[in-house]
Amino acid sequence: MDVQILLTNLSNPTLLYFVLGVVACLVKSDLEIPATTTKFIALYLLFSIGFRGGQELAHQDLSREVLFSLLLGAVLASAIPLYTFFLLKRKLQLADAAAVAAANGSVSAVTFVAASEFLHAMGLDMGGHMVAVMALMEAPAIAVAVLLLRRYEEPEPGQATGLRHTLHHALTNGSVLMIVGSLVIGAIADSKQAEGIAPFTTDIFKGFLAIYLLEMGMITARRFAAFRQYGLLVPALGVVLPLLNGCLGVWLSGWVTDDPANRFIFAVLAGSASYIAVPAALRIAAPNADPGLYIPMALGVTFPFNIAVGLPLYWGLVNA
Repeated sequence: MDVQILLTNLSNPTLLYFVLGVVACLVKSDLEIPATTTKFIALYLLFSIGFRGGQELAHQDLSREVLFSLLLGAVLASAIPLYTFFLLKRKLQLADAAAVAAANGSVSAVTFVAASEFLHAMGLDMGGHMVAVMALMEAPAIAVAVLLLRRYEEPEPGQATGLRHTLHHALTNGSVLMIVGSLVIGAIADSKQAEGIAPFTTDIFKGFLAIYLLEMGMITARRFAAFRQYGLLVPALGVVLPLLNGCLGVWLSGWVTDDPANRFIFAVLAGSASYIAVPAALRIAAPNADPGLYIPMALGVTFPFNIAVGLPLYWGLVNA
């Protein structure tokens, strides 16, 4: 069953465009996407993910389990980048440590979909509020990473470094503000009115995602040297961090729900690494971070590990 899920995801058109980007770079093609277009698509992806997550929140009854699930999601998305950053900042550049921390603290929507299919194959369904938990976990990881980066990086001449300024800068950063603001707007927007922009937030999402991953593929291929520079450190982290975080999700989710399907989804969310929202955000918030480091780690190591090994492992731990 996990093999079928792996094959299904590897044949996903959006991921195949990532491969096309890698191939385009390796064969030295003149294929190029303008920087302004890439920035627009990055902001669009953040807008769409946030708005749809807010809509899911609006449709949920705020029971005790739902509220505590949302709280746990926010705690995981804040705690994971926090300890990951301090674990890595002595081994990596500050911007790179913050980027890896944000990627691992945030979530992979594609892995989330694969986990849903995993449950469906066994005749099980997760709670609808878990979609909102997934969307909610995008923003805290990005905010924490930006906050840590602003706190520890060498300030430019004349740059304010106080806690108040740092918090303001992190929370008003364009990428963070876009996804958080879209989440709030999606939650309070009238459902019938929201249907009017559904073609923009939903129907064309995968098309823009494919173009964005095409660009990410070209960037990643240009910077494969990052893996060679750090030896086995990066591939090892791409496996160890999701394994650790997934087990943490299994354990902590037992305090908020008894539903094995929801606990499994928590483990998947904690163990996955973002290669959509975080690269889109960090391209704006942390331009000095090397995409050739955190994107290959998330997409080339963590993603296939979770699909092939993580899903059955987390499910086994939930039912142990």
